[in-house]
Amino acid sequence: MTAAREAAGAPIPGGHAETRPAGLSLWRNRDFTLLWGGQVVSNLGAAISGTAMPLLVLSMTGSPADAGLVGAAGTLPHLIANLPAGPLVDRWNRRRIMVVAEIVAGLTLLTVPIGLWTGLLGITQLCLVAFVQGLCFVFFGLAERAALPRIVPVAVLPTAIAHNEARARGAALAGPPAGGLMFGVDRALPFLADGVSYLIAGCALLFVRKDLQEQPAGTEPLWRAAATGLRWVWRHSFVRAAVLLLAASNLVFQALVLVIVVLAGEQGAGSATIGLMLGVYSVGGLLGALAATRLHRVLSARTIIIGINWVWAALLPLLAFTTNPFQIGAIGAACAFVGPLWNVVILTYASVVVPNELLGRVMSAGQTLTWGVMPIASLGAGYLLTAVGPTASVWALAAVMLAAALAATLTPAIRTMPTLTPPSPG
Repeated sequence: MTAAREAAGAPIPGGHAETRPAGLSLWRNRDFTLLWGGQVVSNLGAAISGTAMPLLVLSMTGSPADAGLVGAAGTLPHLIANLPAGPLVDRWNRRRIMVVAEIVAGLTLLTVPIGLWTGLLGITQLCLVAFVQGLCFVFFGLAERAALPRIVPVAVLPTAIAHNEARARGAALAGPPAGGLMFGVDRALPFLADGVSYLIAGCALLFVRKDLQEQPAGTEPLWRAAATGLRWVWRHSFVRAAVLLLAASNLVFQALVLVIVVLAGEQGAGSATIGLMLGVYSVGGLLGALAATRLHRVLSARTIIIGINWVWAALLPLLAFTTNPFQIGAIGAACAFVGPLWNVVILTYASVVVPNELLGRVMSAGQTLTWGVMPIASLGAGYLLTAVGPTASVWALAAVMLAAALAATLTPAIRTMPTLTPPSPG
């Protein structure tokens, strides 16, 4: 769908007027169930190895700098690969991209236990493993989001996106304790589990039947195709506003994680307590993802986008008035609770408004902008904490969030966006 069709009032799913047509059950959709179930296993495996990776580096070298280097290698693809990946997702077979990404990531992760067993594992190999895993994540994520509107009917697309949110949030909650436990039993075990989980997910995708692609995009140069995605984002007033708001919230919350860890640590909280605090934080996201499957039907998209920014602006200053780790975790959980609802609305809107043959390019352009702020946020949080301390850092992040809430309220493209309603069945 183009911006012109949007202006003409074309129906978009996800608002308070939604009613689900009879018979449109996601769990009776074989292809969605295969994709979703495989990714439950894969996401859990990734959370397990993600917890174990810094523990492994520290056990090998004792150097936090080395752990940071491996972590940076894993996030680098988000900065350098998103723009070229989008055109390729529109150009290549999306099912094949997802299968290859899962298998390559799985085989790469399996080199870690092999290196441990042979005594040949080094930091260089771990950096390469992290980079390949991140690269596969970029390609898979773009291909999955572009393919989802081809797998599920438009009327249940918001619910499918909400289920995907719950899948990721559940993995973020269950994976870290499982990864820590496995690492305590055997250092190779978390990586062996993750490698196998990727292979299982890749095999599940082989049984997806639906064609996941519109007419393949042309063979224009990658730089020109990437520019097409950037131009589409910039010219569509609502998508441009949403991307900028997402970038602001990602900047705040990426920095906030480090800030609250330091805030709790200054009050004497140990690693176990901080881990529990972050676990409470993750519970909020999981509950929010489950609630989003219903809330998106009773609240308008305009209310959700503006309201969530004000919820965040109201909650963040509370962190400056508490030093109790569990109170900090509870405030973080409240912030995390509303996040999935925001994602459901934005991703649903983009999935329907953007022409499917452009979806990979547009989403990659958006992700480059919204995810590209994360390393900047981590670096900025470190400098901010060093300069002014955790409490003043909270106030600085709260000020950014307040500015974003005001911008969401005052931006015409947000205030005048059409109410999201589903098309009539049949």
